[in-house]
Amino acid sequence: MAAPDFWQDQEKAQKFIQETNQLKEKKDCFMQLVNQLDDEETAIALIKDDPDSDLESEIEENLVSLEKLFKNYELTLLLSGKYDDHNALMEIHPGAGGTEAMDWAAMLLRMYQRYCEQHGLIFEVTDYEPGDEAGVKSTSIRIQGEHAFGLLKSENGVHRLVRISPFDAAKRRHTSFASVEVIPEIDQSIQLDINPTDLRIDVFRSSGAGGQHINKTSSAVRITHLPTGIVTTSQAQRSQLQNRETAMNALRAKLFQRELAKKRAQTEQLKGDQQEIGWGSQIRSYVFHPYTMVKDHRTNHETSDVDGVMDGKLEPFIYAYLQWKLSQKNPN
Repeated sequence: MAAPDFWQDQEKAQKFIQETNQLKEKKDCFMQLVNQLDDEETAIALIKDDPDSDLESEIEENLVSLEKLFKNYELTLLLSGKYDDHNALMEIHPGAGGTEAMDWAAMLLRMYQRYCEQHGLIFEVTDYEPGDEAGVKSTSIRIQGEHAFGLLKSENGVHRLVRISPFDAAKRRHTSFASVEVIPEIDQSIQLDINPTDLRIDVFRSSGAGGQHINKTSSAVRITHLPTGIVTTSQAQRSQLQNRETAMNALRAKLFQRELAKKRAQTEQLKGDQQEIGWGSQIRSYVFHPYTMVKDHRTNHETSDVDGVMDGKLEPFIYAYLQWKLSQKNPN
């Protein structure tokens, strides 16, 4: 940083400072763990020679705090994939099943919104197409914050719901599916050659019963990349310029993902293995009836706290996924 030419490239300098600060935080956290562990070992040695119930209680409390600190530190080490520190772009699409599946997609949307609220991540719905009767036909979300993609990449795949349908007068049990796609937002440091003549840009007014998700007075923008057929839309911002920028960022991320998949055809490192939205392809099952259980089929982590999960309690699933991913020797 003391070099005379350090600030000549502002973007490169800022990125360097950010990476340095992240490494410093990891080091500081590690040293804090070492020091606290030394303190507890000393205290344990003391009560072995001179038992003290008050000191013993204090040690137990400190060990609980130390365990939590260690787990948080371990999580920062697990979030070491190439794009884990990027913002995340998420899309949710219902599978076959009409209103039932659309309602399930809306439930997932709320679940991720609650998770982000609880962890200081900015949750911005950039496109929202409501269902005809209930739920959502499709939605796109931009999630900003520290390690947003690294935390939420575990959610990429098909999610299965089993419950008594509120839309069935006979109160029968229904199975619904929805797909969640999560990719990293690509910053300007990654060069992509996008020919302006390959883009069709349509401007239109936001419409539909988007409720809190949609700013109905904004000028929506839809960008179609003609060579690939990729379409991105943004209608959440107040200005056409902002919506255009958001849609372009999403297009850049999708095109980058597409190019990466070409080079690494044997494994889709960013998007994961997307399959048909139906039986046998789910990554996680949510059972509301006849018993309550949420189970991840990759890691086998499960819980009976369905209400907690649907209210955004995803940390155990994310942690289990990162551990499992590391065991697969593919941290991305």
